[in-house]
Amino acid sequence: MVRFYLVKGRVQGVGFRWFVHREAAELGLRGWVRNTESGHVEVVASGPPESLAELKAALQKGSRGSRVDAVFEEELDESEDAKLGPFVIEGAW
Repeated sequence: MVRFYLVKGRVQGVGFRWFVHREAAELGLRGWVRNTESGHVEVVASGPPESLAELKAALQKGSRGSRVDAVFEEELDESEDAKLGPFVIEGAW
């Protein structure tokens, strides 16, 4: 199962991508997380439905110092899974 999440709130400059990376890696998910130019965070994750539900709960809770106002979720086509590798942070130095 492949999901896209858009997280809105105070989620940039507060370690949110690192938080998502840690959560996703612990859940054994594949995919990526990155900041958007509009100040949000995008996540694409692939894995079992239960693990994706746990990730969404973590996204809604947020990391220390962040404030999550909304999490939008979209199911992606299974073909997207082939493009995903181990969970990474895109755009990090």
